[in-house]
Amino acid sequence: MSRKIAGFLIIIGAFMVFEWINLGFNLADGHPTSFYVVHGILIAVNVVLGVVLALIGWRGYRGAVRQKG
Repeated sequence: MSRKIAGFLIIIGAFMVFEWINLGFNLADGHPTSFYVVHGILIAVNVVLGVVLALIGWRGYRGAVRQKG
């Protein structure tokens, strides 16, 4: 994996974690319980995916640096 692709994955993963956590804090009150359950599941899944993408990018970046150096 190139360093550019690895950096892109790190940035996308960090953005996903930030954006979905921010969405969780900004959910308005007054919705039915099912709304919060569905959005809670979406937030949890996307935060996990963001962390996984960032970790894959980090490992790819470290591997690209080792190969170059």
